[in-house]
Amino acid sequence: MNKIHDLGRVLVVAPHPDDEVLGCGGTMARLAEEGHAVHVLVATRGQPPAFPEEGVARVRAEMKKAHALLDIAETHELDLPAAALDTVPAAQVNAEIGDIVQAVSPDTLFLPFYGDIHGDHAIVFQAAMVAARPRHNRAPARILCYETLSETNWYAPPVTPAFIPNVYIDIADTLERKLDAFKCFESQVRPFPEERSVEALEALARSRGATVHLRAAEAFANIRQIVR
Repeated sequence: MNKIHDLGRVLVVAPHPDDEVLGCGGTMARLAEEGHAVHVLVATRGQPPAFPEEGVARVRAEMKKAHALLDIAETHELDLPAAALDTVPAAQVNAEIGDIVQAVSPDTLFLPFYGDIHGDHAIVFQAAMVAARPRHNRAPARILCYETLSETNWYAPPVTPAFIPNVYIDIADTLERKLDAFKCFESQVRPFPEERSVEALEALARSRGATVHLRAAEAFANIRQIVR
């Protein structure tokens, strides 16, 4: 892959609302601008009593506003329990995520990083990888892991997988849309210097861009690429 056009049909898998914007909001905006159909799968929903219904509804409304701003083609919402995926049989998680992957039939899958501190991220990654097994010629041609502020950097890299990006996508022209989409999540945005802040998100994009002589970029770990 050396052009964004090569990504083809895209499915971004997010454990929770806002992960997809934090990880690849600029890429999604750029793809949509260039005529690609970008689908998002949100795997979990907060369940009471841990997550009050009013709060869940608010986050979902924020997500829809952000996705409209990014011109997402379709948002697929599952009702798996947030912060409790480890209580659900793996076969059920695999089946529900697999059904969406099969229906969308993406050329490119964007997944949460398997080394994130939040257990839901690892489970969603694993389930999506099960769905993406190359058993036929419509298996995703490429699988990229994105980084999520406050999840990817907060585990224990000396003893857990470290996020080592090897793919960078130029988002200089769509960074502001990414930041605006994140601002839609008013319930989730934190004041700087907390990592899940607008300032930190912009700083990460500028840093990732400067790594490869771009004004702004999103960075990914390439898990698998099939050249046909």
